[in-house]
Amino acid sequence: MRLLFSDFLQSLLESIRDLAPIVIVIAVFQIFILKQPISNLASLISGLLMVIVGLALFVRGLEMGLFPIGESMAHAFARKGSIYWLLIFAFLLGFGTSIAEPALIAIARKAAEAAAEGGVIEHTAKALERYALGLRYTVGFSVGVALVLGVLRIIKGWPVQYIIIGAYIIIVVMTPFAPDEIIGIAYDSGGVTTSTITVPLVTALGVGLASSIKGRNPMIDGFGLIAFASVIPIAFTMIFGMLI
Repeated sequence: MRLLFSDFLQSLLESIRDLAPIVIVIAVFQIFILKQPISNLASLISGLLMVIVGLALFVRGLEMGLFPIGESMAHAFARKGSIYWLLIFAFLLGFGTSIAEPALIAIARKAAEAAAEGGVIEHTAKALERYALGLRYTVGFSVGVALVLGVLRIIKGWPVQYIIIGAYIIIVVMTPFAPDEIIGIAYDSGGVTTSTITVPLVTALGVGLASSIKGRNPMIDGFGLIAFASVIPIAFTMIFGMLI
């Protein structure tokens, strides 16, 4: 218990250190540039304390839970030697974590509202929900495909840079043919998929898998799955926009 408290205290101090530059920048601009008093100071301070504690708990939770389980499952699949089940797991992991991402949920709702205001879809609750859900499922499916491709890359030892460059060439070619309303959303979707839930599990999967396969270097082969999960959704979201 004492060790757990000590680890949490260390995470708390690290959270304060990480958030300090943001707080300083906001305070300096508010006081010296805008020259306005900070309103609701008590509320801001209490909110900042919640963020610090929440960030410390989140980071500690990643270290205790998500990272170990991702690596242990990767080792287990490597020992089992079944590429078929490993690829199924990678797809479902990518799909499930993306669907659960709060950032993706938020941007899908905003995209639906913007589409309704722009006349792309009807401005009804059902149409908004259908558009947002379709966008989330499209991105989730694309992240699943991205992880399957990334796992195959680790197994086969393919160079990551050539695949990423090829994917971006495809995206650049697709962009002029995609509807103007979807291009910005498509490029943003690549960023929101790699957030609080997806990144820890996917990173742990890649590093654990590369560590378990003979001849693979975790530094060279274990990383890169996040890049796949960022670039592939851009192309799939553009296709979603073309179909809608």
